[in-house]
Amino acid sequence: MTTDSPLACEIIAVGSELLLGQIVDTNSSWIGQELAAAGVASHHQVKVGDNLERLVAAIRTALERSGAVIMCGGLGPTQDDLSREAVAEALGIGRRTLNDKIVKLGLDKDALL
Repeated sequence: MTTDSPLACEIIAVGSELLLGQIVDTNSSWIGQELAAAGVASHHQVKVGDNLERLVAAIRTALERSGAVIMCGGLGPTQDDLSREAVAEALGIGRRTLNDKIVKLGLDKDALL
């Protein structure tokens, strides 16, 4: 299903296990279906391994071509999860500033990243 929605949302699936075929990425598929059902376009879905530089680059690229970005992982949050650090770096802000902004939005920072 395609949509002409003015809002486009890119999905970034994070995890080396996704690239190695150890885990099947069903999250991106489900998120894409839900976005389409809500009338939100999703023109790009990418998988990125557990590498800070590549994550930052993927986030920056996604932000350049989409109005929103959803990140999901192959194994869920882990101790070595780089998502917070990558988002903060891609936005050019510190991790503490990122957490403060999330809290100011009234959102649970631990549930988001």
